Amino acid sequence: MATVTALRERPRGCVDVELDGVPWRTLPADAVVRSGLLVGRALDRTAARTLARELRRSRALTRATRALTHRDRSQAAVRHRLTAAGIPGQAADDAIATLERSGILDDARAAATRAQGLAGRGYGDAAVRLTLEGEGFAGEALEAAIGGLMPEHERAGAFLAAGRSQRWLAARGFEVASDT
Repeated sequence: MATVTALRERPRGCVDVELDGVPWRTLPADAVVRSGLLVGRALDRTAARTLARELRRSRALTRATRALTHRDRSQAAVRHRLTAAGIPGQAADDAIATLERSGILDDARAAATRAQGLAGRGYGDAAVRLTLEGEGFAGEALEAAIGGLMPEHERAGAFLAAGRSQRWLAARGFEVASDT
C-alpha cells in the first residue's frame, strides 16, 4: 500500500502528489483537500475511492463553470454539456447545486437577461419564447422572462416607427394584425 510522502503546491490550483518518494500525479487542489490526502496517509482502497469521487466532482465543477464563462446558460444547458463531456450524474448534480447555491447559475436571471437581449434585437414574444425553450429554459423562469418584457405591441410600434415593415416584424415572431 502506497503512502503519501509529499504534497507540493503548483500554479493554477494544482498539487503534485508524491507516493513513497516517487512523483505520482498532479491533481486539482480542491480534490486533494476534500479527499483528505495528507503527508503520511496511506492511499488505501477507501482513500483512493474518495479521491476518485472528488476528482469527478472537481472535473464536473470545472466543466460547468467553463460552460458559463461567456454567458449565462440554463441549468438544462449546463447539464447537457456535462453529460456530453461524460460527467456522471451525481457529479453533475453536485456541480449544478454548487453553482446554484453560489448564485452563478440562476435560471430566472439568465432567462430574463436573454429575453431582454432578444427583444432588444427585434424579436417578438413568440420568437423569444421559442429561443428560450430551445436553450433549456422552462416553467416559472421562462414565464417571468416573457412577462418582464415591454408589451409586444409597444415594441412593434417602435420598430415600425424606426422604418421596419410588418413583414419584418412577422418574420421576427411578432403577432402582426393582417391588413386585409
